Amino acid sequence: MRVRRVRLRRQPSAYSVAVERDGAWVPLIPALERTTSAEFPTLDRVAHDVIAFLGAGREATDEAARLLDLVAGESFADDFDATPVLPFEPRTFRDFMLYEEHAVAAAKGLVKRFLPKAWPFFALYERVTGRPHPKLRPKPIWYEKPIYYMGSPVNFYTEGETIPWPSYTRALDYELELGVVIVRPLHNATPEEAVEAIGGFVVVNDFSARDVQYPEMTSGFGPVKAKNFANAMSVAVVTADEVLPHVNRLRARVTVNGQVWGEGTTAGAQHSIGEMVAYASLGEKVVPGELMATGTIPGCSGMETGRWLSPGDEITLSIERVGSLTNRVGQRQGSP
Repeated sequence: MRVRRVRLRRQPSAYSVAVERDGAWVPLIPALERTTSAEFPTLDRVAHDVIAFLGAGREATDEAARLLDLVAGESFADDFDATPVLPFEPRTFRDFMLYEEHAVAAAKGLVKRFLPKAWPFFALYERVTGRPHPKLRPKPIWYEKPIYYMGSPVNFYTEGETIPWPSYTRALDYELELGVVIVRPLHNATPEEAVEAIGGFVVVNDFSARDVQYPEMTSGFGPVKAKNFANAMSVAVVTADEVLPHVNRLRARVTVNGQVWGEGTTAGAQHSIGEMVAYASLGEKVVPGELMATGTIPGCSGMETGRWLSPGDEITLSIERVGSLTNRVGQRQGSP
């Protein structure tokens, strides 16, 4: 089931969960008001909030399906504002890096662009040995644990919004990632318990200032200004039951100005989705409303392909069974 958040026209500060049916969005609160049935106790409780709706699981989705049957054929266009809004406000944003293929390809891209004099040495090593230089591979701990950084949950954008180009970067990059929406609390969870806490999936674009990221990472700390200026997520969340059975074989694509810039698949992760979420809960609380991302799907970033964003570009990211996300890149801001 695909769900999103919409503003109600009668009270612009109020929201309703909306469910997609036959290509149209049905807002649950107005739909509930059009029926006298008392068979929707769960929806009465969660219809205002996407995280609450997803957290209610099958009770909510089953009731929503019955409600949509009752109001089939009715129009709700005057009840809500269709302008895209974030499906929820993330409590935190944890961004993992699950794919070795991306890590190695991105490291090569970094050397080519920012350390061009060193690239012939790395290229020669790979030609002679048939494998990437050890310095281009992740550190040993990456193979043992699903490592992540804590990004900012504040500067999130959604469908159709313009992404600001910060004054301090000349190398703006995109990263197509699968986003995981947490809807139940966790603490020291097993991978199996962690999977049960996943309510849905979104498309995530982890925008990156690559020329800033390299010196920040070599400082001994994680990325800061390189990442936290902007992230984006799709306007709709797809419930976990529709994605989890296929989560290791989803096709992904990046198009910029209508041209395909990258394609990949979610196959080949070093750690599973359950292991990823469980590790986040190790020794700490994870709460409903947190957003976690898998890290870049291989082949789906400019650092890997050598194709970089420019002001005014329109970029669309898509993941099979999850959806798509389109944004426009803003003009470069003035020098700091």
